[in-house]
Amino acid sequence: MDEDGLREHVEAEDLVGLRRWLDGRPPHEVAAELARLDAPSMALPFRLLDKDRALEVFEELDPVHQQCVLTGLREKAYQELVEGMDPDDRARMLAEAPATVVRRVLAGLSPRERRSTAALLGYPDDSAGRVMTPEVVWLHPQQTVAEALVEVRTRGAEAETIYTLPVIDTGRRLLGVVSLRTLVLSGTEERVEQVAISSPSVAATDQAEAAARLMQEADLLGLPVVDSEGRLVGMLTVDDAIEVIEAADTEDAERQSAASPLGKPYLAASVFTLARSRLPWLLLLIVAATMTVNVLQFFEASLAEVTALALFIPLITGSGGNAGSQSATSIVRALAVGDVRLGDLPRVIWRESRVGLLLGLALALIGLLVCSLFAGWQLGLVVGISLIVVCTWAAIVGGGMPLLARKIGVDPAVVSAPMVTTLVDATALIIYFLTAHLILNV
Repeated sequence: MDEDGLREHVEAEDLVGLRRWLDGRPPHEVAAELARLDAPSMALPFRLLDKDRALEVFEELDPVHQQCVLTGLREKAYQELVEGMDPDDRARMLAEAPATVVRRVLAGLSPRERRSTAALLGYPDDSAGRVMTPEVVWLHPQQTVAEALVEVRTRGAEAETIYTLPVIDTGRRLLGVVSLRTLVLSGTEERVEQVAISSPSVAATDQAEAAARLMQEADLLGLPVVDSEGRLVGMLTVDDAIEVIEAADTEDAERQSAASPLGKPYLAASVFTLARSRLPWLLLLIVAATMTVNVLQFFEASLAEVTALALFIPLITGSGGNAGSQSATSIVRALAVGDVRLGDLPRVIWRESRVGLLLGLALALIGLLVCSLFAGWQLGLVVGISLIVVCTWAAIVGGGMPLLARKIGVDPAVVSAPMVTTLVDATALIIYFLTAHLILNV
């Protein structure tokens, strides 16, 4: 095995080494290494791939990297590549491409491929119709299993998947599905309607993420996509569902870290793009943090009278922020995978309040002991009680805010951990100083 990486061979313009490196490597591995190169360097190794492998590698790339590869190809190779793509992969690339690239691609396609691609691009962004494949082998209920197998052999090469076969009537309305495994194992004289089973389906305008999650929950290899009248228009395949879920999880993770989604791989984003995605959230958090400053100003007299109170402010706010962050992260994820629904808000708040209480009790024991050693038992009692109340409150806020955000139509991930932490900090200080006022009379 060649120990040098793809980048080293490209930089050395070592064609022999490049061919040796590319030979036998799976498409996903080649695509992963191509994506790590800068745009001008991608064309050289890509041109060394034979036609079939080039298409396989190309479809493994993210749209932004696909565009980089296309800019380095001659017209004939360009047209062959985009013509050979599956319509859903082509539509996904064009959805993120500049208008000039879209026009060039569509102009070079055959009428059939242009129609199928334009049809997919006509569906809303992030819809199941955008990511489905229209190239489907369908069966009719009155066909025998033998006839169905002939149909699969005849038309299967044109379809993206043949493992799940929809069954339709003469009006293309979906009746059910039959798996290829079932066809192969059934008697040749049995009819398709006898071996078909009912199947969930989604409308082409439904959210792609919801459709992909449905496939994940139901363990499906393919999910029929229908129009408003229940007529089959395509299939969502398992590989596309995985990509949709991965993109959704990535977006949630970026929002939970208080940054706007990049919409592209990290290394493909410029420094300016990375900073722009983070700056608005940091500005928002600064504004939210002014509440903490106002609270400190309000209780300035208490701090002046018992200066030791200031020593434990980081402990109180840090514990509350972390507890709220843990709760918010758990609920955002539970919402994403369908473990929690809007109607579960009372159950979530009741559960999180008890979790927060247990966490607060555990931290309070430690805080009481430590603070008593350094600042006396009275201040230790203030810290201990404050930790119990703050952790309970933080868990309630962290658990409830994502659900309330979903209720008003806001992405729960927007209620990110840093936002919850900032909001809890201010209320934690209020709880801390009010507790000190009651116990220390300051």
